Amino acid sequence: MLETLLPGAQRLQNVHPLVVHFPLALLPASALVYLLAWLAGRDSWAWTGLWLLVLGTVSAATAAASGLRADDGVMIDPSVREQLLDPHRRMMLTTVGLGVALAAWALAARPLPARGRLVFLMLLVVLLSVMSRGADYGGRMVYDYNAGGSACPQPIEFTR
Repeated sequence: MLETLLPGAQRLQNVHPLVVHFPLALLPASALVYLLAWLAGRDSWAWTGLWLLVLGTVSAATAAASGLRADDGVMIDPSVREQLLDPHRRMMLTTVGLGVALAAWALAARPLPARGRLVFLMLLVVLLSVMSRGADYGGRMVYDYNAGGSACPQPIEFTR
């Protein structure tokens, strides 16, 4: 059944490419909604920001876990592992750690911390910066060094 729903997934070596996009979308959305909620003074928007932050953090942890599980199977040169995979791993684990800390803070002071609000929002920006840099390392591994995949022979035969 999976082959019918996601035929491209058959060629994946692991599920990491299927889950990495969720935190990349949810965490920036959380920061944007939180910023708008703060500027507009809308508590209902802050609740949306909180949900996005929690979902983004859970999805980031899922992506990190799937990446750690796939680590040994990534067939790249040791120099690429050292220069790209290792920093990617460190930055994404830092992203998860920041996400957990910020989500815990936001849950304790629902929906948006009143004390230290500016620090909270600045830490969200730090999280996004670390995540973006880490994602760049991951993208370079995939697109520059074909990590996690096997270059398909050309031409490929398209089937519906």
